[in-house]
Amino acid sequence: MHMADALLSPAVGGTLWAATATSIAYCSRKVKDDLDDSTVPLMGVLAAFIFAAQMINFTIPATGSSGHLGGGMILAILLGPYAAFLAMASVLTVQALFFADGGLLALGCNIFNLGIFPCFIAYPLIYKPLVGKNPSERRIFLGALLAAVVGLQFGAFGVVLETVASGVSALPFATFVALMLPIHLAIGVVEGLVTSAVVLFVWKARPEILCYAAKAQPLAEFSLKKVVLGFGVATLLTGGVLSWFASARPDGLEWAMMGVTGSEELEAQDQGVHGVLAHLQEKLAFLPDYRFANAPQEAAAEKRPAQAWPTVDAGSSLSGLVGGSLTLALAALIGLLIKRRNRAQTT
Repeated sequence: MHMADALLSPAVGGTLWAATATSIAYCSRKVKDDLDDSTVPLMGVLAAFIFAAQMINFTIPATGSSGHLGGGMILAILLGPYAAFLAMASVLTVQALFFADGGLLALGCNIFNLGIFPCFIAYPLIYKPLVGKNPSERRIFLGALLAAVVGLQFGAFGVVLETVASGVSALPFATFVALMLPIHLAIGVVEGLVTSAVVLFVWKARPEILCYAAKAQPLAEFSLKKVVLGFGVATLLTGGVLSWFASARPDGLEWAMMGVTGSEELEAQDQGVHGVLAHLQEKLAFLPDYRFANAPQEAAAEKRPAQAWPTVDAGSSLSGLVGGSLTLALAALIGLLIKRRNRAQTT
């Protein structure tokens, strides 16, 4: 569901950039008392895990489409909404800058759609009320599943509104939304199941992580080494190996666009803000589309021979490992800077 710059006008893209920057500043202030020597590594490794998980598109049967994990609900449940939003911003920033996944003009929209809706709408209004003060496996499963679905539906609707408000494409509201919401409902169910599985795994291993995240309390008194190590290993396996099994089908947004226009992508303007940002992204993205820059483009998914899947690709593996490392470093750096600023203010 990563938006490209071609869908957006500079006015809409700039407005969402401002909204996202304000949200990042607000979240940074809110978490300054909660980040400690245990939470910062957890924040970094979870961001890296979400980066790797987003590389794996799964096929949606009978549609010709695919989807990938958003991950906002996993982050919100395990970190709390404010740290989760900062972690998601780290993931999407690394993707846009170094892998050309999502446009630079659209970065504010992508962070807003994949961060704000799960962290500040679905998490407090769906997940927390359903789980309540006495969590159980059933409550956590249902809460995580429904919250993930709702968060993704809001995100998909946000894409439609931002695209239509921009007025730079011929995508009509009624037709676009009629395709976007159903396909992302199917994607959301898969995401909800994955979210429930991950959260239940952590709850069984260290239930205090969920409890303290819900109360916005630091985790300094608990050792999270096993959890951090577990997510670290999962990140390496997911980005380095499981990424070979990603579906080549168009994702939900591309599928919806193709249903309206007959094309998965719209051509962006090569002048003005669009041209400048596209040129900048081309210079920065050293592994565009999660492959080596000089790698030939793959044929369309429907034209690939059956033996082409899984795609054992060194560029994909390197992208998963490098991208996960960069995301971990950025998220951890944000946490450390917030901690240092907090200490400076208290001395």
